[in-house]
Amino acid sequence: MGLEGLSIGALADVTGMSKSGVFAHFGSREELQIAVVTEYHAKFEEEVFFTAIREPRGLPRLRAMFERWVRRVSVEVDSGCIYISGAVEFDDRPGPVRDALVGMVKAWHAALHKAIVLALDEGHLQAGADVDQIVFELHGLILSLHHDARFMRSPGALARAGLGFDRTIQFYATPAGLQVDGARKPPKIGATRR
Repeated sequence: MGLEGLSIGALADVTGMSKSGVFAHFGSREELQIAVVTEYHAKFEEEVFFTAIREPRGLPRLRAMFERWVRRVSVEVDSGCIYISGAVEFDDRPGPVRDALVGMVKAWHAALHKAIVLALDEGHLQAGADVDQIVFELHGLILSLHHDARFMRSPGALARAGLGFDRTIQFYATPAGLQVDGARKPPKIGATRR
C-alpha cells in the first residue's frame, strides 16, 4: 500500500473508529503518515541498532548492525521497507513526510558512520578508509537485497548480501580487523553461481 495509501478513512475502517475520531488523534493525513514513519523508525532502531551496539566496538559491532539490518529486510520481504518505498513515493515531493523520512535515513547513516569510525579507531579498518564510501556500499547492498528478494524473488539474495558485506570488509579491513571480525575470505566471483 505504501505511505500514499494511508488515509484517515482507511485507518478508520481498519480500526472500527469514526473518521472524526481518527482525525482528532492525528489531525491530518500527513500527520498520520509521519506517525507511521516515526513508529517504523523506532522499531527499526530497537531491532537493528540498539541490539547491535551491545557488541564490541569495531568490526564486530558493524557486522552486527549489518546482519540485523539484513534480518529486518528479510522480514519485510512481503510488506516492504518504508524507507525504500517512501524514497520512491516522496523522492521529488517536498514536505514534512519526505523530511521525516530523510531525517530518519540520515540518522541511520550517521549511526553506521559512527560504527565505521569506531572500527577505524580500533585499528580494524585501514587508515584512510573512506567512511562515506563504506556507508554507501553497505546501503547499496541492502537496496540490492530488497530488490532481489522482494521484486525478483531471488532465493540467493540473503546469501549474496552477506557475501557482499564480507567482500567489503575484506577490502577495507586490516589483518587485525579480519582476525577480530572472523570474516570468511570471499570466494571468487565465479564460485557463487547457483
